[in-house]
Amino acid sequence: MSAIAHPAPTTPDDASVRRVREFLIGLQASIVDALETVAGSRFLRDEWQRPEGGGGITRLTEGGAVIERGGVNFSHVVGARMPASATATRPELNGAAWEAMGVSLVIHPRNPYAPTTHMNVRFFRATPRDAAPVWWFGGGMDLTPYYGFSDDAVHWHQCARAALEPFGPDWYPRFKKQCDDYFFLRHRGEPRGIGGTFYDDFNELGFEASFALTRSVGEHFIPGYRPILERRLGTPHGEREREWQCLRRGRYVEFNLVWDRGTHFGLHSNGRTEAILMSMPPEVRWRYAHAPEPGTPEAALLSDYLVAKAWL
Repeated sequence: MSAIAHPAPTTPDDASVRRVREFLIGLQASIVDALETVAGSRFLRDEWQRPEGGGGITRLTEGGAVIERGGVNFSHVVGARMPASATATRPELNGAAWEAMGVSLVIHPRNPYAPTTHMNVRFFRATPRDAAPVWWFGGGMDLTPYYGFSDDAVHWHQCARAALEPFGPDWYPRFKKQCDDYFFLRHRGEPRGIGGTFYDDFNELGFEASFALTRSVGEHFIPGYRPILERRLGTPHGEREREWQCLRRGRYVEFNLVWDRGTHFGLHSNGRTEAILMSMPPEVRWRYAHAPEPGTPEAALLSDYLVAKAWL
């Protein structure tokens, strides 16, 4: 994980925070437009309010021929006291008022040869009672294939690197490792997917450059994912591939419910449950002690792709 964020020399003012909000709303709209074009199906729009403060816009599609379930959520919520899940590693923020906004998406394609993907970009500001406000950005994007393709993996990581290279050569390897470390099912000892980039508690570049880096990550999602989805959405498949997809989706559910900090924060802060759990795939299976037969494409996913490796 990245270093703990500390109060930056200059705290972003309300006008700067409004710029973040405007970017996030525009990002949500542009991603939905691109996915609707590929999928040929519409995303519903559900605007909601949170009793404790703030609200959001949920964009969701279900049951499509290309995207079996996908959600692209914007939220901007506030609270009087940080939830316990957010202060376990930040005790100095106990009791602080807080504000969080972000775009979070998960796409579960119907075709087993098309990978699931997740992307999140967010901004957080906390105001302790007797200290200066603290703020940080977080985000990233990662890919979870069910069948491995080297060209998909390389393209995905090229886009992750391209998002970060304008800010210096060290960010991609650093954030790639953080992604590998974070999206890891510790109770099973295996990665969730092939990674990408992940960062949190990030204000090292100051507000403007940290915001620019976060914008770049969000804007590189569609160039990273759309070509992969278009390549794989028509691949012939049968019940064997569907069974494997549903079994691997079970790992996705396990990670999100057991380990994911964003899920925990949303539930513990009395967020909108339907929006938080839109990341769950629509069909999932578990089989006791299941392992693929050696030499199969399913076994190759585990041995050749679901490992921390340098794709570039």
